[in-house]
Amino acid sequence: MMPTIIKADGTTESFDPARLTASLRRAGAAPYTAERITETITASVVPGASSKEVYARAFVLLRKEARPLAARYALRRALLELGPTGHPFEDFISHLFKKEGWRVETRKTIQGTCVAHEVDFYASHEERREYLAAELKYHNDPGYKTDLKTALYVKARFEDIFSCDPKTRACPIDRGLLVTNTKFTTEAIRYASCAVIELLGWSYPAESSLLDHMYRARVYPITTLTTLARAQKNLLLNSGLVAVDELLADRTSLDPLRLAPQDVGEIFAEAEALLALPHISHDA
Repeated sequence: MMPTIIKADGTTESFDPARLTASLRRAGAAPYTAERITETITASVVPGASSKEVYARAFVLLRKEARPLAARYALRRALLELGPTGHPFEDFISHLFKKEGWRVETRKTIQGTCVAHEVDFYASHEERREYLAAELKYHNDPGYKTDLKTALYVKARFEDIFSCDPKTRACPIDRGLLVTNTKFTTEAIRYASCAVIELLGWSYPAESSLLDHMYRARVYPITTLTTLARAQKNLLLNSGLVAVDELLADRTSLDPLRLAPQDVGEIFAEAEALLALPHISHDA
């Protein structure tokens, strides 16, 4: 019988070796490597251990194999490090959508039937002829889940925008999206499905979650890189740099850190290797 561990939200569950193996495989670890790490951790997990401790141990073992794999395995933590404010997360999501072919405007004011609304981002896609408005909810607590109250609030805002006369409103909206870097409660998902609100979270919806979007577009937060110290990541975020591919696009972006050439080379090497990793399907 597997020991019980404590999840980030405070609830408990039995440790599941298969789930750990699957998460390592999604990060790109070879089958043998994923199984070996899982076996090592399974043998050392004690009742009452936290899921954070299990993750930290797996991260260390995977980093010994390859830093880029460990970096991708740590994507959830990397998103949490975009805080404490929500602006870097907004900029990151905007960059992600741009890479997927959307034209994005952030923090845009749109006139509704009753009042004007400032939406976190407004996006249009010429080929699809689609227009969407998105509300972004960032949390730096891994145990926090976006709840029903938030879904109700977003639904009310979008309804006021949707109900505008299409002949007079300046910004046509076809879709409303609620995006978070964490998870949704069961009630929020049930309500959104009924009220026709699109949700995008860390692991929702299945096969097209925020994690899946990052994998497919190869867009990762700058905080993903293991060769950067926390203070260095914050300096880059404050300069407006939020994604790894932006770093590679501008080779001078590390200049403010005043690093030795060898350190710069290691950071760029990890960044290039990370973006070169193939996408691993859910069935891997």
